[in-house]
Amino acid sequence: MKSITNWISSHKPLTAIIVAVIVIPGAAVAWWLGSPLFIDKTVDEEFPALMNAVMPAGMEMAQAQATMEVAMNNPTEVQEEMMEAMGAMLAPEAVKVGQFRDADSFHKGSGDATIYDLGTDGFVLRFEDFNVTNGPDLRVLLTTHPDPMGRGDVHADDVTYVELGKLKGNIGNQNYLIPGDVNVDDQHSVVIYCKPFQVVFAVAPLSIN
Repeated sequence: MKSITNWISSHKPLTAIIVAVIVIPGAAVAWWLGSPLFIDKTVDEEFPALMNAVMPAGMEMAQAQATMEVAMNNPTEVQEEMMEAMGAMLAPEAVKVGQFRDADSFHKGSGDATIYDLGTDGFVLRFEDFNVTNGPDLRVLLTTHPDPMGRGDVHADDVTYVELGKLKGNIGNQNYLIPGDVNVDDQHSVVIYCKPFQVVFAVAPLSIN
């Protein structure tokens, strides 16, 4: 022990370099893993605009916009009813809905998860009033499992999942576009998943609206 102490005393610059090489990367990794647990990230995305809204057969977007402009410039009772009808036709349709639940006593989640049909624009998954325990590298998954409780359910042989991307924020409203080759009828739950440690943080079982 004395010889080690003497060596350190006589090689202080080299010792400092060795300590820095060991400690700094370790501290950086520890910060990356631990900081999300006490730092929240809040987002508030608007509902995605409809580029090609669902409209009556034979009516193009320009015609729909012209009809609504006429109604707005002539606010009679009949035209107000027309606007309401147009709004209903242009509104996206919620096809699957669910509410987030806790994965366990430490990993907690709440809020609404809804899959909307945007017509020819495809489908979007939207979170509202969302809140989940933060963590490192959280991902948003759509899975064919009806109510996965953990890693084993997500990776079961008879279960498939689609990763929609990194979680944008652990708090707030947010949207995730669903790839066109995904059949939403086969998707039965939304999972907030820690990719490095393969841990489920929150789950929203989905049901047909």
